[in-house]
Amino acid sequence: MVAATADKARSHGAGTHGSAELPSVTITSYNLEIRDEDGFVGDKASRGAFVEHLDALRMHLKKNGDDPLKGETADISKKALDALLKDGDAHEAALVLSAIERFAQSLAFVIRRFVRLKSWAPVERIVVGGGFRESRVGELAIGRASIILRTDGHEIDLVPISHHPDEAGLIGAAHLAPKWIFEAYDSLVAVDIGGSNIRAGIVELRQDKAADLSKARASTSELWRHADDEPSRDEAIKRLGKMLNDQIKQAQKAGLRVAPFIGVGCPGLIEPDGSIDRGAQNLPGNWESSRFNLVESIRELVPEIGEHETQVVMHNDAVIQGLSEMPAMQDVGHWAVLTIGTGLGNASYQNRAKPKAKG
Repeated sequence: MVAATADKARSHGAGTHGSAELPSVTITSYNLEIRDEDGFVGDKASRGAFVEHLDALRMHLKKNGDDPLKGETADISKKALDALLKDGDAHEAALVLSAIERFAQSLAFVIRRFVRLKSWAPVERIVVGGGFRESRVGELAIGRASIILRTDGHEIDLVPISHHPDEAGLIGAAHLAPKWIFEAYDSLVAVDIGGSNIRAGIVELRQDKAADLSKARASTSELWRHADDEPSRDEAIKRLGKMLNDQIKQAQKAGLRVAPFIGVGCPGLIEPDGSIDRGAQNLPGNWESSRFNLVESIRELVPEIGEHETQVVMHNDAVIQGLSEMPAMQDVGHWAVLTIGTGLGNASYQNRAKPKAKG
């Protein structure tokens, strides 16, 4: 049964962090936590869920000695699975396709549950991002889930995110920036914090090519897989500070006019003061502590950019990844994003009505 509070998403007013009201779009929900008898519904469509489907198939095949794959299922990379689809023998490719089918059914099930919620009911298109999308396996799963939903009568477009998922989590931060940045600077700093990785980079706005930011790109970035190092929270923040300062110095050396602004994407429910209410359990250490504020920590590590005081704005990581697609979503009124990774991130949006042309 769906929890009674599932559709009570954070809908802060025009606050600094986690705001529902952005210049071009209203965020109608994010970080929704739908439960059923098995736990969180979103867990059925995470990267781990695909591994479980593939592993279950292999277990059946192993009983007769027919498993064509070697090693632990969780250790098989996306690249290796893609190679099996393309170059593996029929038995290997069919096994991967069977896992894709099972996962696609799970993804379609999750989407059916989401669209029963008030905030998702009007959604016309869902963008699917996250690390899982960055593979042929992920693309096929998305495409198959789309067909399942269509044949069930759900008129929803399901499309892979157009940017590389790593870049999307940075590019979307440009849509959090105040208007004055676009008048005086050609780039800004962005951070994408995930359950396994932290990425910091420079987003080139490229407004000379497209005023709607559709040509914005991540010109440079650094990735740190914190899940491998298992740092404390303080060690992770210190490492992030170094990454940010290195990126800023590199961009300034390259001649970019870097804005005194850092857009941050982080898992969980983001409070207006920059604290994290809940949902950051996969990050190293306790990021939800009342004695910890990520925004303040970043300001202390990067107090100035180009001799101007640094402004930091933070939102949920799925929200920001979805915002990277905003220029391509102007032909629909309501849209949403799902990010398939360590967990399943989610957010829904309503575009602001464009002013009617004067006759």
